[in-house]
Amino acid sequence: MFAAYGNHCFIEAPFHCAYGINITLGDNVYLNAGCTILDTAPVTIGDRCMFGPNVQIYCAQHHKDALLRSQGQEIALPVTIGQDVWIGGSAILMPGVSIGDRAIVGAGSVVLSDVAAGTTVVGAPARVLET
Repeated sequence: MFAAYGNHCFIEAPFHCAYGINITLGDNVYLNAGCTILDTAPVTIGDRCMFGPNVQIYCAQHHKDALLRSQGQEIALPVTIGQDVWIGGSAILMPGVSIGDRAIVGAGSVVLSDVAAGTTVVGAPARVLET
């Protein structure tokens, strides 16, 4: 079903993806129940990543021009997640984002831009949490 997957991956049901063939999972990846990955472009999930329930990853992006959007024009942008990343429940990762190694995305966050390694982001839109 996937492009590639590592050892000891565990996916709780239900799980939904658009194709599956564009998803690569590293070793020891855990996806909690209800995750959705719309993999119209490559989605790479690094080693030891953990997803809370109902995490959503979207690669598809519709055209911003209403006329072109009404004609069905769509693009797809890849999503890349580094190693040792924790994505909290019901977080949404939008097209084209990269999440750096050891980052944390808080529950319910909407990630519109890249997240640097080792940072924690929360909110909608997701912003760096100062500690």
